[in-house]
Amino acid sequence: MGLRHLAHEVAAEELVKKSRFITRLIPARDAAAAKAQLAAVRKRHHAARHHAYAMILGSDAVVQRSSDDGEPAGTAGAPMLEVLRREQVTDVLAVCTRYFGGVLLGRGGLIRAYAGGVAAAVALAEWRSDSPRRRLAIQVPAHQVGRVENLLRNFGAANPALGIGQVAYGEVTTLELTFPPELEPALKAALAAAGLRAG
Repeated sequence: MGLRHLAHEVAAEELVKKSRFITRLIPARDAAAAKAQLAAVRKRHHAARHHAYAMILGSDAVVQRSSDDGEPAGTAGAPMLEVLRREQVTDVLAVCTRYFGGVLLGRGGLIRAYAGGVAAAVALAEWRSDSPRRRLAIQVPAHQVGRVENLLRNFGAANPALGIGQVAYGEVTTLELTFPPELEPALKAALAAAGLRAG
């Protein structure tokens, strides 16, 4: 079974012993997008005490991160991440916002609440199967890296399926791009117009 991708953002809400848990699953094509989405959730729910999160990113689900965001270690982010792993998904950010209700839940209660929130959101979500993706490495002289990263950001804004993977900085910087096959002609045309070599 291939990895699944989230079609669009979804939210599930639950009240557990007076604490309000709002769990969002948000599509995120890379770490920068996930960071921006997390910041947006924090801003929207600035009065909440915790914003625990878990994310799985990359065509091979190689980037996996989580945070308890002030909850006791191992009671929030890790259980959330485990649910995502079990569901075989990628390019997704799970954020669970908690408004504390005054009643302590204990370790077991917290783990159940955070994992349960992600499981509930997963059940509500619409998923699509992993489509084949192409990989392309581009070589960029050090003095052009800023210009090229800007070009790729603009191209990615218009074409959200573009993923920017590993970046190896040096005298010649290598950027690894991933994208669906149908995006290849437009991407190569944009790179060629900028005088870049892809291989």
